[in-house]
Amino acid sequence: MRYGQALRDEIAAEGTTPLIGVHDMHSASIAAAHYNGFFVSGFGFAASYYGLPDIGFIAWPDMAAFVERLRGAFPRHHLLVDIDDGYVDPEVACHVVQRLERTGATGVILEDQKRPRRCGHAEGKLLLPLEEYLEKLNLVLASRTDLLVVARTDATEEDEMLRRAAALAATDADVVLVDGVRSVEGIRRIRAVLGTKPLLFNQIAGGKSPRLSLTELTGLGVDVAIYSTPCLFAAHRAMETAMAELKYADGRLPATGGSGGEIGVKEATELLARNISRHHPVRETVPA
Repeated sequence: MRYGQALRDEIAAEGTTPLIGVHDMHSASIAAAHYNGFFVSGFGFAASYYGLPDIGFIAWPDMAAFVERLRGAFPRHHLLVDIDDGYVDPEVACHVVQRLERTGATGVILEDQKRPRRCGHAEGKLLLPLEEYLEKLNLVLASRTDLLVVARTDATEEDEMLRRAAALAATDADVVLVDGVRSVEGIRRIRAVLGTKPLLFNQIAGGKSPRLSLTELTGLGVDVAIYSTPCLFAAHRAMETAMAELKYADGRLPATGGSGGEIGVKEATELLARNISRHHPVRETVPA
């Protein structure tokens, strides 16, 4: 299957394509029932795999192994992968891109930050000179075959943001992302300089960008929306609540199942059994 082309075709259709940020196999299992595309967020992966903030701790073999597990369980979902700055070195970036494509990734996002890098919605981001980033990006583009490539700039000053967006639109990158854009008017200005190049918008709760619906994004000419951390942040809140309630109940577990009941072993096993293989019917593995 040509995973990259499948996402290109969806992006070219009407409306804004949503890709949901997943941070582990369990979150992907839940999201898969609602959406046909995943975003493998660096923020979510750093939090779930290392318990660390998104400031450059991710090692590419760990990310590649996660993508391989995702593709095995979800053979038909889009998998857009955050590869940060390509793990610093351009040759490493090309190697990672080729490895991810062989693994079955749909696409990657490559940013123009330099180390120490930061989440796109954090303060203190440092940028590579544009020419240096373009050299890295063009090497990555030359190393892929079908893989979709998103060129990302983390520029925050408006003139530089638009200058870089226009330069990225002139490359063979499939999509452009300007991360951390702070207003609807900013989206309009970026859309104007991109011409016909598809535009990606990053939504993250508590981030610097406005909270917009898919209908609103479509009206602004946004082609793809990534939702970086809805599963991670929902899990954070739910686990905080569960621990507080368990402590309050003196360690007595809540009732499970039925309307209003908590998730128990039966419900969780039914969900996870779907991942044994989506290529053929799954045997019943739920305990009696």
